[in-house]
Amino acid sequence: MPHMYILICADGSFYVGSTMDLERRLNEHQAGEGAQYTFRRLPVQLAYCEEYERVTDAFAREKQVQNWSRAKRIALIEGRADQIKSNMR
Repeated sequence: MPHMYILICADGSFYVGSTMDLERRLNEHQAGEGAQYTFRRLPVQLAYCEEYERVTDAFAREKQVQNWSRAKRIALIEGRADQIKSNMR
C-alpha cells in the first residue's frame, strides 16, 4: 500500500517522503541508500505515516506536508489536528 511518511533525522530535522513499500524504504534510509538528505543525517526514525489507496494520493500528501512549517509537522505527528489549519504554513 502507498504511504506518506515523516522521518526524524539524527539532527532533529524532518524528512517527508512517500513509497509503495514502507518497510523496504525505511530499511533503505537506515542503510544510507535512501535520499541524499537522510544519508547525511543518520540514523533516522519513523515519526508518522499515513496509508493511501492510490500512490498519487500519497505523493500529493507528501508534497503538501513538505510545504508545511516545522510546527505544523509536529502537530501532525503529535495528533493535534485541531492545530493544523490551512492558513498555518
